[in-house]
Amino acid sequence: EDLVCFRDIRPDAPHHYLVVPVEHMRNCKTLKTEHIPIVKRMMEVGKAVLQRNNFSDLNDIRMGFHWPPFCSISHLHLHVLAPASQLGFLSRLLYRINSYWFIT
Repeated sequence: EDLVCFRDIRPDAPHHYLVVPVEHMRNCKTLKTEHIPIVKRMMEVGKAVLQRNNFSDLNDIRMGFHWPPFCSISHLHLHVLAPASQLGFLSRLLYRINSYWFIT
């Protein structure tokens, strides 16, 4: 009831979902310590959606947030991508772990 999950309209992996809190949260830069439980739930929902869509190798996933100003919208959304091993060259750059523009 407090999170929504849907497929990305421009997927960069066979499974590319966005987990979004219903309550408006601007972006990952605005997160505080009290937001840890909702971020953990966002990750749990992302994993559950992958499993419901017949993807079970949770060691081959990538989850994270684009760091401002590299956000396409001004509402927090967690990218859930799988299998990470099948990301193309540009997608590997765009979703590079703990880069200047994408944090996991």
